[in-house]
Amino acid sequence: MEAILPIATVLGPILLLAALVYAWLRNRKAPKSVDRAAERGARELREEVSERPQKDIDL
Repeated sequence: MEAILPIATVLGPILLLAALVYAWLRNRKAPKSVDRAAERGARELREEVSERPQKDIDL
């Protein structure tokens, strides 16, 4: 049972780093269509908020 702790101490950070690198690589190459859709959604939300100056808008 004591042999698990050194293995977990070494492999844990390595696996965590691998997961972070994998997520970073997958997310950095967002397609242009996703980028355009996000910009369009943000623009529509800003327009909607500017049209209704009350503070009862759910974001």
